[in-house]
Amino acid sequence: PIAVIYPVMENKRINPPTAPQPAGHYWQATVYNGLVFVAGQLSIDPATGEKKLGSIVEQAELALSNVHAILKAAGSDWDRVLKMNISIADINLWEAFNKVYSRVLGENRPARAVIPCGPLHYGFLIEIEAIAATDM
Repeated sequence: PIAVIYPVMENKRINPPTAPQPAGHYWQATVYNGLVFVAGQLSIDPATGEKKLGSIVEQAELALSNVHAILKAAGSDWDRVLKMNISIADINLWEAFNKVYSRVLGENRPARAVIPCGPLHYGFLIEIEAIAATDM
């Protein structure tokens, strides 16, 4: 029998200064085998680290901006997003969130789940994670 040798895929870690620095034991994203896995992003100002606990509209805009900064650092963009998971503190906030999401993503319509989860840590209303394709 002949041994089959598979190429070893490198696990790249992404932690750009344009996104909030992780508060726990994780990277902002991991790239593996042509995919980027973006950790859940909150409405945290990347320049100051300040938690922005405004309206769902304000929180959604900043959390999406943080996701986008990480996607860009990983060689990806909105048009390459395959799946997004959105944890939302109250399902009654879904309509306002969806308006922001639709405006920001435009014609891009990745698969997604909106998960009502009850209160999030520190009073955040939303947390957003993504999986996207990348050439990195």
